[in-house]
Amino acid sequence: MATSLLLTGALLAFKPPATAPAPVSPAGDVESASPEQLGRTRRPDKDLTFFGYFFTRAESTNVSPANDLFKGQVVGRLFGPNTTTTSDDRAVFLEQRFIPFFIYEPKILSKHARLRASFELDWTYGDVNNSTGGNFGSAFTADQVNLQTQNVQVEFDIPRLDGWYVDLGLQRLYDTTYDPYRTVFEQMQYTGTRLNFWGSDAVGLTVHGHSWGQKFKLGAYQLYENLIQEDDDVSLFELATDRHLGRTLHVGGHVRYLRDTSSGAGGVSVLGQGPSSALTEYNGVHRFPIPMEAERYRTHVAWTGVDASYNPLLAAGRLGASAYVVGNFGQISTSTAEAPTTFEQLAKIGGLAANARLAFRYGRTARDMIALEGTYTTGDANGITDGTYSGVITGNTWGAPGGLLSSSGTYLLMPHAFVVNRYYAAVTDLSNMGFGMTAGTLNASVDILPNQLELKLGTGVARSNIRPIAGDEFIGAELNGRLTWRFRPLVALEAHAAYLWLGDYFASPEIVAPEDDDYDFANATPQPVPGNPWTAFLTLRWLMI
Repeated sequence: MATSLLLTGALLAFKPPATAPAPVSPAGDVESASPEQLGRTRRPDKDLTFFGYFFTRAESTNVSPANDLFKGQVVGRLFGPNTTTTSDDRAVFLEQRFIPFFIYEPKILSKHARLRASFELDWTYGDVNNSTGGNFGSAFTADQVNLQTQNVQVEFDIPRLDGWYVDLGLQRLYDTTYDPYRTVFEQMQYTGTRLNFWGSDAVGLTVHGHSWGQKFKLGAYQLYENLIQEDDDVSLFELATDRHLGRTLHVGGHVRYLRDTSSGAGGVSVLGQGPSSALTEYNGVHRFPIPMEAERYRTHVAWTGVDASYNPLLAAGRLGASAYVVGNFGQISTSTAEAPTTFEQLAKIGGLAANARLAFRYGRTARDMIALEGTYTTGDANGITDGTYSGVITGNTWGAPGGLLSSSGTYLLMPHAFVVNRYYAAVTDLSNMGFGMTAGTLNASVDILPNQLELKLGTGVARSNIRPIAGDEFIGAELNGRLTWRFRPLVALEAHAAYLWLGDYFASPEIVAPEDDDYDFANATPQPVPGNPWTAFLTLRWLMI
């Protein structure tokens, strides 16, 4: 269960969950610098540069998995198959992450080529020892084999094309035109499609360039290979562009196409991957019911969208904004044992997602700000019984996670990025299990001591656009807060807290599975809503350069 959720420049991942962590911002704190930017601090006579990210947190919460198999790693939707639930018990634990990052840029090639490699070490204090496996290894005597590979890729400048370069290997796969190795994370988090559709790592080839006043990105990725002699792979192709229209105004667009002929082969552990896999239910994605008589199935999905942004980091004025609109289209087709090479359409796919964010800086620093954000995604009330799915599809159908909702500012309603081994929330995917959603967040912060002591308060609400069986549309409302003390350059100590009031959406047996395996869904009645989740934790972040 590996991937990466970042929140620190290179997207300091959250491996079983995912990807993410702590950003170094223009102000120079632990909140937003890219590996390439950090690499500029190295001396010109050095070929090899190292920097690292250390993150530890101590948490108290009433959320925990009911299944002991998930004691170390939990990813996905609250009250879903990952068995995360609330109780009267209080879970108290500590976690730690370290991500080393290396850049090798040899003088012998006149600095026109470079290799990047990043790795990850995660664990919960006192979990496991003397064994093999990622995300563990801090029990007494340690001695765990637990190094996980995030990225290993090479980059070459393209001869005679100034400003163009090609990357080959295991690298960041983000739904943005910006190069993740040359762009602060906050920039990608608040522009483009905000990693909501694709935010992980994948092996492939990308080309970045800037010509005619236009930024371009082309990419081709092999998400799953499976049997090398069979046409059973999952591949993704993308073309994205962005144009600077003056000052800090940008407009962009993209087209992405995914071809999945795997029939669910490969994937995360025993969960598999793809539209009909168990992974979808873990990630809070719509699961497509493939008929039992189907021998194989194929999925073709295309995403096309436009986006715009103006001063999103509030560095060039008091007002900032960003927005995107994305449509996904495609089809799923199946074959039978009698005709294994003949595929007939099972369902059409057509969904829409839109997001807008407006921010205002009222004080001296970019953290003296108020930000309002809204998200809308279409849903489907009857699945594919009518031959059409009108909801959204993201990378969470193929990875854990493959798309991130970690920039809303919420902690439990939608996920946040200050995580190590536990990445869960009430809504973890734009599709909201295929029901769609309408959500809004309001966040405000103040630098009590400029660039040193920051207080942030936030709230968020969300409703399902389709009412689940025996439930209601209201998902929940959250209140949260954070106090950050940046007591050294690139070092921050923080206190976080959040509380989520659950709505009657969770009274539905579709959302919180009943304990009775023979539950009569045809005559379903509302169930008791689980207890409201809460969390409080301390974090220490250090970006080493």
